Order: sequence, then C-alpha cells, then structure tokens
Amino acid sequence: MVNFSHQTKISAALLKRLHSRWANVAAVNVSGSRLFTTAEGHRPTLVHKRSLDILHDPWFNKGTAFSMTERDRLHLRGLLPPNVMTSEQQIERFMMDLKRLQVSARDGPSDPYSVAKWRILNRLHDRNETMYYKVLIDNIEEYAPIVYTPTVGHVCQNYGGLFRRPRGMFFSAADRGEMMSMVYNWPADQVDMIVVTDGSRILGLGDLGVQGIGIAIGKLDLYVAAAGINPQRVLPVMIDVGTNNEKLLQDPLYLGLQQHRLDGDEYIAVIDEFMEAVFTRWPHVIVQFEDFQSKWAFKLLQRYRNEYRMFNDDVQGTAGVALAGLLGAVRAQGRPMIDFPKMKMVVAGAGSAGIGVLNSARKTMARMLGDTEVAFESARSQFWVVDANGLITEARENIDPDALPFARKAKETERQGLKEGAKLAEVVRQVKPDVLLGLSAVGGLFSKEVLEALKDSTSTRPAIFPMSNPTRNAECTPEEAFSIVGDHIIFGSGSPFSNVNLGNGHIGHCNQANNMFLFPGIGLGTLLSGSKIVSDGMLQAAAERLAAYMTEEEVLKGIIYPSISRIRDITKEVAAAVIKEAIEEDLAEGYRETDVRELQKFNKDEIKNFVTNNMWVPDYAKLVYKKD
Repeated sequence: MVNFSHQTKISAALLKRLHSRWANVAAVNVSGSRLFTTAEGHRPTLVHKRSLDILHDPWFNKGTAFSMTERDRLHLRGLLPPNVMTSEQQIERFMMDLKRLQVSARDGPSDPYSVAKWRILNRLHDRNETMYYKVLIDNIEEYAPIVYTPTVGHVCQNYGGLFRRPRGMFFSAADRGEMMSMVYNWPADQVDMIVVTDGSRILGLGDLGVQGIGIAIGKLDLYVAAAGINPQRVLPVMIDVGTNNEKLLQDPLYLGLQQHRLDGDEYIAVIDEFMEAVFTRWPHVIVQFEDFQSKWAFKLLQRYRNEYRMFNDDVQGTAGVALAGLLGAVRAQGRPMIDFPKMKMVVAGAGSAGIGVLNSARKTMARMLGDTEVAFESARSQFWVVDANGLITEARENIDPDALPFARKAKETERQGLKEGAKLAEVVRQVKPDVLLGLSAVGGLFSKEVLEALKDSTSTRPAIFPMSNPTRNAECTPEEAFSIVGDHIIFGSGSPFSNVNLGNGHIGHCNQANNMFLFPGIGLGTLLSGSKIVSDGMLQAAAERLAAYMTEEEVLKGIIYPSISRIRDITKEVAAAVIKEAIEEDLAEGYRETDVRELQKFNKDEIKNFVTNNMWVPDYAKLVYKKD
C-alpha cells in the first residue's frame, strides 16, 4: 500500500489507480467461501478543497483528529492546535462539555432540557458530521429521543427560532415547472435515501407547514445511525404547499409560503412533479413519505408504490412495528403464534396509522388461516374500531373508504349490546379484548373508566398499546396502565417511558413500539437488494423478523421489543430478512458490484455479512487532495 505520508502531490493517473484499488478491496469471509465489498467509510476520500474550506465542511472536517501528514497535505498546519487527538478523545471532551453546557445552552426557562441537548448536538453536526454520528451511534439510547421523537416535535414547533443553516431541500408550490432543474442544485451525484414531508401532520402536533422539515432531518439521522446509510447520500425534503395553520399564516417571521394548502389535483400535480424529478436524477433512490395527513397518506402510497421505490412509514412502518408487538403479545401470553387470528382487538383511531395497522394485522391473520378470501373475511371480525365519533359500524353515514372494511355489521353489534357510535369504554367493557391499541393522537384517551373496563378482559395478559406520539399524545401512561389494570399486562408505547417499579422486586416493562426498529432495515434492505419496489411481502418479513428477535425468556417477562441500544444489530437482521424476501419474490436486481445472480447464491449468514459490510461507520477517512 502506498505511504501517503511521504507524498504531497500525486499524479492523476496514480490517484485514479489508487481510488479504483480501494473501491474494489475485498474482505475475505472467515470461511473463505465468498468475498464481500469493503465496509462503507473505510476508503480514502478524494477532496477538491484545502485549508479553511476543509475545516468549514462538516462532511470532511475532523478537527483536532487530522494527522500531521494530513495537515501538511491539506494545508492545515497552523490552523489547528498542535496536539493530534483520537476520535475517542474528541468524544470524551465533547461529552464532558455536553454535561456542562446542557443547562447553560438553554434560552431561558422556556427552553426545555431536551432542546438544550438538541442545540448542542446540532452545533456538532454543523461542524463535524463524522463525530456527530459517532456520538449518536455510541449513545443511541440516550440521544435517539433527542434527534427524533419526542424532542423533534418541540423542535419542529419552534423551528423558525431554531433555524441556523439550511439542511436539505425545499420544494414549494411556487416552484411548479422548475423542479426538474432544481434537483441538480443538490451537490451529491448519488442519493440513496430521501425522507419527504409536506408538514401537514407532524407527529400528531398538526399542521406545522415548512417547519416540518425537522422530522425529515431527524429521521435521516436515524437512517445513518441505525442502518449505516452514508450521510453524504441522504436528503431531507420539505414540499411546501402552504399551511392551514392560522397562527403561521399570521406570523411575519414564518419561513414558508403564507397561503392556504393546495388541495385536489393541484396538490397531486406538485407531488407528481417532485417524484418525477428526484427519480430522473437518482433512479435508484428510495423515498420515504413521512407525516402526510391521513387524507393524502393512503392515496399517495397507492399512487406511487408500484412505480417507484417508496413507502410511507406512518402507514406501513407503524403497522409493521405494531404487528411485531401484537405477535410478541401472543408469545408473552404463552400461546402458540397460530393463535394470533383469535386475538380480539379494540383499536382507537382510524387515521392513516390506525388503518395501516388494521390492514397489516388482518392480512397476517388471513395468511395464518389459509390465505383464502374466506380467511380474509373471517379475520375482519376480530377488530372493533373506534374514532372520534365512537364505534364505526355500517350504519354510519359517509364512512371513510379506508375504514369501511372494518365497520362492524349491524347484527354483530346488536348481539354484543353495542350500537353505532358507542363510546370506547363501552366497547372495551362489552368486547373484553385481548388488545387495546391506541393510534388516536389524543392524550389520556385511555381514561380510568376505559382501563377499568379492560380488567374484565378474557386474556390472561391483556396488552395495552398507547402508540401515539409525542409523549403528551400517548393515550395513557405505564403507571396508569399497571396500577389500574394490574401487574400482569403487556405494555407498549410509541414514545419512550421508564419501566415501572411494581414492588417486591417486580418490574413493569415499558416496551417502546418505535418505528426505528423497522424503517432503517426496510430502507437498507431495499437499497442492498436493488428491489424495484417495496412490497407487502418485504414489509411482512421485516415485521416477523422483529417479532422473532426477542428470546422466549425475555418475552415471558413482558419484554416484546428490544432495547434501542441494539439498533444496529436489529437493523442488520431486518435488512437481511427484507433482502431474502425480495430475492424470493424475484424483485431483487443487486447492488453495486453484487449482481442479483450472486445475491441469489447467498445463504442466510452470507446475506448478513453482505449487509454488515455495506453499513457506513463513522470512522475518519484519509483525505487526499485532488486539484480540479
């Protein structure tokens, strides 16, 4: 290998040979059976800038970790303190500063403690992206709630005041006819993952307009930390079609379009133009739709899912994580998995997330019952759906078409002593469900009356899932659930809660049903398989792998979701399951040097090795200057 420490100038021909050499270096499998591409992030990087330009570029800046030879090569000598530090020393210094600055970084008493942490992390992101992701990965359990839910909700609400530098791209209704050229304003020639929102339904906080860009940024931080997507190949996007938030419309400091939201064909035309533009420039990109209002979430999913590599995390990701929890609840009750179709479920919420969970659970039940039309119809009878107007039955006028398949028949409801519009507590009392699932975005909806009614459940271990985000929108707290219903329940929530001390050495486990367990693996698996689309089978494989991840001992203790500290390993397992399913469905087309024929030859362990070796890691790459 060439020793770069003795060179300050390298011929273009040699650079080309070296770049090619590193790009194709292989790591031999221990068994010697196959070769795999070198891990992401371990190749030297050719840069076209030096001196202060490097220090001001967060993608390439290493701060005090630049070696002396790099300082000479990149004209950095004298621009940094003389002591060369390791990345571990940098992180230790940053963490000490973080503990010290968490309080002083607040902007007065109105700035929450978690937002102070977000500010400090964001400043690190601005100056040193590699170190930022190293800190995030090494402390993922502590900082995932800072860069994502619940803190990101508060950040989005106050994004106008927190905005310091642009991150991502903004397409607006005013850009119609220009988007095809606008995508070339983004400097990266390769983009693997886009998270896009229109800001219309941010985490259950409502219409936040252009300020919703914060959710796309936070989501992509998790793609990098959990899935090892290269941070130079991700793109957060806001599509600003206006806002119906009157407060923002009247705010002279609002950063977005101050007009009411486009609707109908005008709205669809904007999204169509965006999709055509990004897939024209980056044909292999994956687009994740995030926090679109229910009115459009399903329509856009159905419009694009068979044409583009895209999925909607609110509909499909939430459904997958909830399904994994439901399957885990069956295991926790000591019942065989085949009993899942017997589970009675009361679901509070008929928005995009609620309907997505219902569809996913129904399909899984039907498959277990033989995957016939009769089985699919039979599975429908296991759900009771309650929205703001009460129990949904066929007697209701103007039922949302997406909720119609789950409307209870009149005779069924009469036999159970229920009627159209019955309140949640009454439905729980009469149905005696195995599962109470909340996707309503109504904090405290699972009142004492509702939880008291669940005490009569026919299940030995009823499951309570208040899935709404952020924390203040959770339908109940774990303390309320365990104290009212009993110590024997299974508890899962959308936002993080601490475990509950039940006394006598017993712990009430609070499982976070976090979409983070699935969407990074779905994205990574789709990317590495080269699948043309994200199929239902790939999503199903992801959910089932998550459900099977926990050991029998853990599940019987009431632990149905893993710790976020294991997120890289979970993502690897989920991605491998997605790749395997894509191959079986004949959707895979391969990734980079690994074509589909080689993918098809991989066994289970080789697929996992393939995934691991294509996950970016935040190690400083050697930088080599190349003149333009």
